[in-house]
Amino acid sequence: LSTLHLKDEKTKPDANGAVVKADDNVEKTEDEEKEDRAAQSLLNKLIRSNLVDTTNQVEVLQRDPTSPLYSVKSFEELRLKPQLLQGVYAMGFNRPSKIQENALPMMLAEPPQNLIAQSQSGTGKTAAFVLAMLSRVEPGNKYPQCLCLSPTYELALQTGKVIEQMGNFYPELKLAYAVRGNKLERGQKISEQIVIGTPGTVLDWCSKLKFIDPKKIKVFVLDEADVMIATQGHQDQSIRIQRYGLVLDCQMLLFSATFEDSVWKFAQKVVPDPNIIKLKREEETLDTIKQYYVLCNNRDEKFRALCNIYGAITIAQAMIFCHTRKTAGWLAAELSREGHQVALLSGEMMVEQRAAVIERFREGKEKVLVTTNVCARGIDVEQVSVVINFDLPVDKDGNPDNETYLHRIGRTGRFGKRGLAINMVDSKHSMNILNRIQEHFNKKINKLDTDDLDEIEKINN
Repeated sequence: LSTLHLKDEKTKPDANGAVVKADDNVEKTEDEEKEDRAAQSLLNKLIRSNLVDTTNQVEVLQRDPTSPLYSVKSFEELRLKPQLLQGVYAMGFNRPSKIQENALPMMLAEPPQNLIAQSQSGTGKTAAFVLAMLSRVEPGNKYPQCLCLSPTYELALQTGKVIEQMGNFYPELKLAYAVRGNKLERGQKISEQIVIGTPGTVLDWCSKLKFIDPKKIKVFVLDEADVMIATQGHQDQSIRIQRYGLVLDCQMLLFSATFEDSVWKFAQKVVPDPNIIKLKREEETLDTIKQYYVLCNNRDEKFRALCNIYGAITIAQAMIFCHTRKTAGWLAAELSREGHQVALLSGEMMVEQRAAVIERFREGKEKVLVTTNVCARGIDVEQVSVVINFDLPVDKDGNPDNETYLHRIGRTGRFGKRGLAINMVDSKHSMNILNRIQEHFNKKINKLDTDDLDEIEKINN
């Protein structure tokens, strides 16, 4: 399906899709410990083999409130072309996910309707907009008809894989990647009907190089909008593509995992007169998670206390969170030296390496995962029953980071099961942080006597 020719295999595209020389000796700054949204999104795509079983309710806001609200419970109801239905089933989709039930009838409606949709990773939104693109394409027309923007080179390739899988029984359909490093001669005509790429290169292909005629684009998809606007320049480039020459009846589809104010403002600039689909937030409940703290005097005491707890926590699977990569590396090394089996996950690892570690953890080959906040969000490993905060989460000013605390301990107690969170406290300052976290969630955190681990073993069993 695809045509992708990269100039130099030893070069590596950066976050903007630009090809730069990889330098393994460059030191990463502490600032880079902050969560990288693009890497996190790619990580989820690499490790997730099934859709997330979410209990979120879907809220639909139609541009025409008088229009009947359609949803589907099967793919047959959508009256797809037989080769597309074959592709859907070959991918393992037996019935539409929650987001697909509502989004697909809107995306496939005649006349085409614009859509802004919020959906977390793993809910099937990529398959939904890919299905919309493949349904709109006229295979006999050998020019770009569908255009999809992704924030990074790697994410563009992942979406491309979904297009290739779903279009497997549609050999007339071709896919081109508009990413820096894809070698095309100036003046060359593109015959592929679907183009996926990063904003800067797509803008060049539309304006400078004239590879794409925007007036012939039927579907314009903007994926991972929250990641997109976090990358410098992408927001302006995306708006320029939309305004460069896309016709009024071009269908605009925008997807984002979060709907912060900045994402809303961006979405409203790019997508005129949209339908809106939002996932109602699950109640942030800590009722199924028992929370404790262990009082220590310094880091070494914290380590000894952790070793005392270790025997009990390895009955199930546990995650241990540290504030920095340095601490995570030290802790994993010390635990290994003591003969404990642990895996390390931190920000300096390549995304593929991180995915491999999490896959081993998911499969139960590793029982304990030592990590930084890079793993606090979006990773669902159902069998985790214990989370240990070796360092309490704080923001850059040293104040409690309540949201990160919730995300961290939310790795346990998933899907209504009982879970356990243990917080290591080693100073008056960290005790103050813990007290403020208790106040924020209005939830008492009890002191745990490390000599009495019956409670931990009871929860794990």
